[in-house]
Amino acid sequence: MLDAAFAAAAQIFSRPFRAVFWKTILLTLGLLALLWAALERLIVSVQLPYAWLETLVSVAGGLGLLVGAAFLVTPISFAVAGFFFDDLARHVEEGLEPRLVGRVLPFGPALKVAIEFGLVSLLVNALALLLLLAPGVNAVAFLGANAYLFGRGYFELAALRHLPQAEVNRLRRANGTYLFLAGLVIAGLAALPILNLLTPLFAAAFMTRIAAGLMRGALAAPREG
Repeated sequence: MLDAAFAAAAQIFSRPFRAVFWKTILLTLGLLALLWAALERLIVSVQLPYAWLETLVSVAGGLGLLVGAAFLVTPISFAVAGFFFDDLARHVEEGLEPRLVGRVLPFGPALKVAIEFGLVSLLVNALALLLLLAPGVNAVAFLGANAYLFGRGYFELAALRHLPQAEVNRLRRANGTYLFLAGLVIAGLAALPILNLLTPLFAAAFMTRIAAGLMRGALAAPREG
């Protein structure tokens, strides 16, 4: 797993990944900016009887939005990954074993996975945000929840390029702990300010390698018969 993490970290600075990086940055920041503007407008629109109270609410709301943005990086990055994952996974697979490059995911299944885990991630991170006043507990909740989400979600995106959904589900259940630990690596990166913008790129490179290792047995089984 560590070898896969180091290889993925090195690959995100390669030319194909750099091209996607700028698209990812613009899209992620754009989505965060739109959300920030909408919430800020909502806060400003609240009519309060005292000017000082409006100022207090505005400042508190701004700080809340800043904290909330850190928790929103996970669901937004997963949505972003759905747009570029196939291109990134193909580059990784070509370097690992060109003859086993997977197929491009049909738009429907790819969108389904992205929306499903994006919504689940949004809910889980909202619950983690509610635990913000419980020091230590919120950090464990944030890392644990996102480790599960990243491990499962990115694995499915990578594995569905090669296997049907039923086989992907079987493989995921059989390797749940391993995928959780892999997701924990990604969640650690997602928790770091600024560097968390690299999360979709690193996760794509990392989990494609993890999935390739787990799928070798599954992909070889039909050829043995």
